[in-house]
Amino acid sequence: MAGKQAYRLFDITLVKRTQVSASLVRLTFTGPLVHQMDTYAPDQRIKLFFSRPGATLDELLALAEPSAKDWYGAYLALPDATRPFMRTYTIRALRREQSEVDVEFVLHGDSGPASRWAMTACPGDRLAMVAPVFGAPPPHLGFEWKPPRGVKRVLLIADETAVPAVAGILEALEQQSNPVEVEALLEVPCHDDAQALSSQARLCWLARDTGARDHGELLLDALRQITLPSGIATPAALEAPGDIDDRDPGDEPFWEPADADDSAPFYAWIAAETKVAMRLRRYLVKERGLPKRYVASMGYWRLGKAST
Repeated sequence: MAGKQAYRLFDITLVKRTQVSASLVRLTFTGPLVHQMDTYAPDQRIKLFFSRPGATLDELLALAEPSAKDWYGAYLALPDATRPFMRTYTIRALRREQSEVDVEFVLHGDSGPASRWAMTACPGDRLAMVAPVFGAPPPHLGFEWKPPRGVKRVLLIADETAVPAVAGILEALEQQSNPVEVEALLEVPCHDDAQALSSQARLCWLARDTGARDHGELLLDALRQITLPSGIATPAALEAPGDIDDRDPGDEPFWEPADADDSAPFYAWIAAETKVAMRLRRYLVKERGLPKRYVASMGYWRLGKAST
């Protein structure tokens, strides 16, 4: 008997729209098979599909049947003119019993298909989503939040695209029985994007509307003020040369998972624009001597280029 597929295509319909902050909107979806969806971590990645001008999602949604297996092959087989745009997002919350899933969108004008759709989306609008299937056997993939079990301190660094993942991470940490010291640096477009995410973590909201600052500069400035735990830094000279952070990423994705064992006392999770994420990781490792295995760093998007 064939094993259960780990991911599948879901037909979802918007049922509720909630403005979370000035630049962030939460869209709540339902669907006939959402009760079969799963999420493995607060930063669980999914794929959303948006129709091209003059086209629909009908051909793709026809693949959202339990018997459909190779959704990606079928997606690639669609004609270029009608193949929907595919974008990566994070599950903000999944309520399987209610067949509801939340996804939060950053609204940045009509410069991309996702933001353009989210700006005007209303209840009844449909999308296609690829997400994990409940009960699928390991390996479980699509997330990087993997803190050591014995971690004592966590540092979260994100721009607006990763705020939904950070919100979920903070909620998960508050539910733990073992206390963890948590600090989060969050760069957002404006002051009205600050949220009351956690009563326990130290949140530092950094708004770019304070002045003409390049994306990520506020994060790096704030990171320079962070005091790392004593005894964990190593001399920068011991780090291996030729690290991925030492070169231009070009068109390659920047994705560097952490590899700390469960005894590690410190864990840093970074998600932002690609070059910003690289600079932040480089600073922690090269200038502050933080072991690379303590740092998970992800380029969620690339300035000037639409990501998939």
